[in-house]
Amino acid sequence: MPRRLLVAFLLALALPASASAGLATLQVRDLPLHGERSLAVASPTSPFQLVGVHWQGPGRLELRIRTASGWSSWRPVREDLEDTPDASSREARAMRGWRLGEPVWVGRGEGLEVRAIGRVTRARALTVRSPVSKVPLRTVAAAGAPRIVPRSGWQADESIVRAKPQYADALRMAFVHHTAGTNGYTRLQAPAILRAIELYHVKGNGWNDIGYNALVDRFGTVYEGRAGGVDRNVVGAHAKGFNTGAFGIAVMGDFRTVDPPAAAVDALVKTLAWRLDLGHVDPLATFNGISSGNERFGPGIPVFLRAISGHRDTGLTTCPGQRLYDVIPGIAKRVAALGLPKLYMPAVAADESGGMRFTAKLSAALPWTVRITDAAGTELGRGEGTGTAIDWTWLPDGPVPAGTRWEISSPGATAATGSLSGTAAAALALTGQRAEPATITPNGDGQADTTTISYTLSTNANVAVSVLDAGGATVAELEPKQWRRAGARSVVLDGADLGDGRYLVHIAANATGGRSAAVDVPVTVTRTLGLITLAAAAITPNGDGRNDTLSLVVPLGAPATLTVRILRDGKWVATPFTGPAGPGSRTVTWDGSKRVGKALDGPYIASIEAVDAFGTATMELPFVLDATAPVVRVVSAVPPRIWVSEAATLEVRANGARRVMRTTGPGAVRIPRIERLRTLVVVARDAAGNTSTLRR
Repeated sequence: MPRRLLVAFLLALALPASASAGLATLQVRDLPLHGERSLAVASPTSPFQLVGVHWQGPGRLELRIRTASGWSSWRPVREDLEDTPDASSREARAMRGWRLGEPVWVGRGEGLEVRAIGRVTRARALTVRSPVSKVPLRTVAAAGAPRIVPRSGWQADESIVRAKPQYADALRMAFVHHTAGTNGYTRLQAPAILRAIELYHVKGNGWNDIGYNALVDRFGTVYEGRAGGVDRNVVGAHAKGFNTGAFGIAVMGDFRTVDPPAAAVDALVKTLAWRLDLGHVDPLATFNGISSGNERFGPGIPVFLRAISGHRDTGLTTCPGQRLYDVIPGIAKRVAALGLPKLYMPAVAADESGGMRFTAKLSAALPWTVRITDAAGTELGRGEGTGTAIDWTWLPDGPVPAGTRWEISSPGATAATGSLSGTAAAALALTGQRAEPATITPNGDGQADTTTISYTLSTNANVAVSVLDAGGATVAELEPKQWRRAGARSVVLDGADLGDGRYLVHIAANATGGRSAAVDVPVTVTRTLGLITLAAAAITPNGDGRNDTLSLVVPLGAPATLTVRILRDGKWVATPFTGPAGPGSRTVTWDGSKRVGKALDGPYIASIEAVDAFGTATMELPFVLDATAPVVRVVSAVPPRIWVSEAATLEVRANGARRVMRTTGPGAVRIPRIERLRTLVVVARDAAGNTSTLRR
């Protein structure tokens, strides 16, 4: 008979998320062992959305959750053996000696019961409260990249991140995962799930940050995962033994027996096509990856892998679920066909002749160029050809000058670049400088209050970052002069202490030998655009008088030219307002109409743009148009089961007894505590407020 472990008391330490985010909190409870007899269950002190269990000993655990509808069935706690940091990393040391259970998203749990099968010497439960936030998601898309919700967009708690990101020299592969959680979450719940996973990984498991590099929800929204740049080779904690040089992307849900949603698969294809192209990885390539050690492959063992692999290919796991794993070959083919032409596997090596041999492959026979330049951009060598194979050797006349760079390019393909070591001190250069966003509205409303200044330093140097006004005077010091290693750098500018106007962020670098470099990044500060609010996150333009129109309240602090556009999938649908607007709050409405006909149901973006004397401020708010009422029909009278076409709240009166039921998606549900159906009235209401009635 299995022993039962009870959630009996709260540890003295309750680990909250940061005060600035205030959205997710973690509670840790010891589970006292009471032998063979079960005692009354002590419920957690507050409702929770995600739960995980850690334990010690050779036994295993099962748990069940109490929700508003009662206790769930017992489910095994699956040990997370492989979705972890590499064993040799400092990040993995925090939880040595513990077995880590996979976190489970439960929606809203009110009680928890855990039981042991076999010998368990110690156990503890971790519950995360991560309520839904109504802060609108913001997406960022660089040139050629898919739209990705940055960490600030899903409100990652940066205060709990334990260490700076680690980077691999090159990208070699991508791993597809699933989070093994619920499939029935809503669009608004997805960011809450991310915050819960982040908190569980960091404060629960002791990792540096969330383990995945990127995540995709079932609606096709892509989220930045581990900090450090989704476009950079950040070492994650998602494929033990193979994290270095791998891009880990997880689809939120459990796909062992359920097909992944088409929107999620499409988002996977677009994201992988972009990310692998940045790393010049052939999506259809295969190679031997060398394990750094896990439960399946010991250190130094070569493992045959595809460039796009399922997590199960490297460890003792079923991830990413059989149904998602089955479609990975098709995903890889779609990735390879998207965004052509592509340049793969660029490499530079010393040649027997004493030259530098440059090689690469192209996805099709095309003209190609290899170009060598010095630090000033003067061309030192050039090779050209046509075909799918690039192979050219450069024979320099003498020592390679410091700061020499190379580029392999082909029309339409992402160019590959790099540097060649020289015999003199490397040239100092600052490149890739940008502000994201370029215009900020630092009025404390949480919308575009800060901007991130990014740049790349070509060699180690002392770097200082300051803010200059229009007259060139220094008005703020972002970073005092300090030694920085070569590579990509960033600093955050909070404009709270700056007046409205145009500024330059001045980046100055100095290195030994009198080398210096400086660049300026323009930033505009305007408080004209205030906190924009949506009256409702969903509209139902069906003429019933409830939520028939989208209502936006746009506060302006100064006169501006205001434009409000409605977009779907990045395409224009309607322009509810454009023209000059004075100070104060303006309400803009949209009734779902467009130039021809009515807009279709689905997700939309309200794009608000305010142009004043200083610049252009833009904000995007997502909303849903849903003018269709849920459909309800009877499946069977014994047992009494009804089918509903979408997620809805059901007010059921069966045989005179009233029940309130909630569904998380389309499908059939059983009416509880009714054996045979005689009379039935069902009122179904979806999240947008559409209502339908079934009588029988």
